[in-house]
Amino acid sequence: MQYLHTMVRISDVDESLKFYCGLLGMVEVRRTESEAGRFTNIFLAAADDAGGAESKSWSPTLELTYNWDPEEYTGGRNFGHLAYQVDNIYELCQSLMDAGVTINRPPKEGRMAFIRSPDGVSIELLQKGGALEVAEPWASMGNTGVW
Repeated sequence: MQYLHTMVRISDVDESLKFYCGLLGMVEVRRTESEAGRFTNIFLAAADDAGGAESKSWSPTLELTYNWDPEEYTGGRNFGHLAYQVDNIYELCQSLMDAGVTINRPPKEGRMAFIRSPDGVSIELLQKGGALEVAEPWASMGNTGVW
């Protein structure tokens, strides 16, 4: 058995790519469109995995599925969450906040945070290696909403 990808449905391609690629630094590695099926699939890889995903030597991907006919997606929390390892959780959380993203569960102990995508998908961010030294404003920041 080999892990291939995780699929999430999206409601706005531009907003989703701005979030996943622009803010989280993921890379689009391939895209397929189906006129008959009326959908677009966009496959993204984490920056550190992009080479394998592009060369098809294999790296896991995130499949964004955009259905051309409008649908309302609810219940992002019942999906569970996506998880990504990051180089510096404090820097990424600050850049996300500066871009208007709510940090639902701040990295209080320098190791783990949760955010949500524009479609309500919960995303866990984990510090690469050991936890960073506990620092403000993160240590005293409260949780917001659900993740």
